[in-house]
This record gives sequence, C-alpha cells and structure tokens, in this order.
Amino acid sequence: MNNNAQLQFPKTLIPIIIVGFIVIIFLFKSAVTIGSGEVGVLYKTFDGGVVTKEAPLGEGFHIVAPWNKVYVYNVRQQELLEKDMSVLSSNGLEIKLDASVLYQPTAVTVGLLHQTRGTDYLNSVIVPAVRSATRSVVGRYTPEQLYSTKRDAIQAEIYEETKKIVEPQFIQLNSILVRDVALPTTIKTAIESKLKQEQESLEYEFRLVTAAKEAEKQIIEAQGKADANKILSASLTDKILQDKGIEATMQLSNSPNSKVIVIGSGKDGLPIILGNQ
Repeated sequence: MNNNAQLQFPKTLIPIIIVGFIVIIFLFKSAVTIGSGEVGVLYKTFDGGVVTKEAPLGEGFHIVAPWNKVYVYNVRQQELLEKDMSVLSSNGLEIKLDASVLYQPTAVTVGLLHQTRGTDYLNSVIVPAVRSATRSVVGRYTPEQLYSTKRDAIQAEIYEETKKIVEPQFIQLNSILVRDVALPTTIKTAIESKLKQEQESLEYEFRLVTAAKEAEKQIIEAQGKADANKILSASLTDKILQDKGIEATMQLSNSPNSKVIVIGSGKDGLPIILGNQ
C-alpha cells in the first residue's frame, strides 16, 4: 500500500499543468512575426474589426490577443506580367500586347486596402484596371503607330489612365512597361515595307539636297574666281606689264645658265630670251 501511494501522481500538479498548457496555447496563438518588406493589418474580433486609424504592425515579433487576427501584406515593389492582352486598334484590327506592371500597396493605408479590397487586390483592382486602360488607349491609334512611332506615348498614356483607377484604392503604381506589340504577319510585313520605302525616300531627298548644296558651292566659287580675274585684268596696264617683264628679265639674266637676251625685240617692246637649247 505504501509503494502504491508513493507512485500515485500528485493531484495538486494537475491544475498547474492545465494552466501551463493553456498558457502555451495562448502564446502560440498570440505570437506573430512580420517579415522584411511586410506589414501586418490587425483585425480585432470584439473591437471594431480592421484597425485603420493606427499604423500597421511593422517588421518583427508581436503578441496579439488569440481571438484577433493579423493579415500580412507585402509592401515591396512587385511585378505583374500581363501577356497576350487582346485589344483593338482604331481601325478595328485585333492586336496582342504584353506589358509589365510595377506596383506596391501603400504601407500607411494598407488597413484601408484590406478593409475595402482584401488580400486579392491584385485580381480585383490592378488587373482589370490595366486591361481597361490598355483597351481605351490602344483604341485611339493605328497599328502602324502602335508598332513604330507612338510606342512611348502609348505606354505613358496607359500608365496615367491606370494610375487614376488604382491609386484612389490605396495602391501605388510605379510604372507600366509595354514589352511587345504583336500584329498579324501580313500587317506587320506591310508596315515594315512602308517604313523601308519611307527611309529610302528620306535618304534620296538627303542626297538631292546635298548635291544641290555642292553645286551651289561650286557656282559661288567659280563666280568668285571670275570676279577676281575680272578685277585683276582691269588693274593690269601696259606699263605695269612692261615693268613686270623687265623685272623678270633682270632676275633671269643673273642665272648661271647660258642665254641670249635681245632687248626690245619682243611684243610690246619686252626682251626676248634665247636659251642655249
């Protein structure tokens, strides 16, 4: 009997064990860890629901009442890739368009985002907004403009129209990048052929302008030379020519080469120089 009494479990420890077990469950249910680049939205079951007037829970370890909930949101920049969006151009041609959407929830108002849109805000807000804005913008342009000259303008317009829709709903839109515009093969070939012809035409016009400028330059140079010769001819009198001839004769007479100089026998009375040839 004594041995059985010694082996019997102390009844006084049972309440302590139960309390300890409840505390462990309480701590397990109450502990929340918020990771890097995340915030937590607190939902108070018995005190007004989603907390929107206070800052969301920041990174790190938190203890909350076990009857409350915490919804974790990634507030880093995220990317949505929209592939093969089917849209119509201004002339009714179907076009496939790929775009990257860079976005993130606004951290300070993430409670309002959770209250109004919930954790699936990507599919309920961003995707419909991007598709609607893309259809609206692309419908203003021709396939040729989409393919070549207006790509940057279209991209900017899609961004602005999407931003007007999503930012009032507590989402920050950072950028929209049009990655590819796919046209039907026949239309693409026709556009490329037209662009090539336009380029060749521009090159031909450039060559014509260059040739015209070169011809104009040569005419100006020729006219300048003609005017110079005219002025020079008008300034050369018989007396000046004779003086120049005599000066040249004197310089030649000092040359060591053999020669015969006949004074006054040339035209206009200029000397005639006979070499030793």
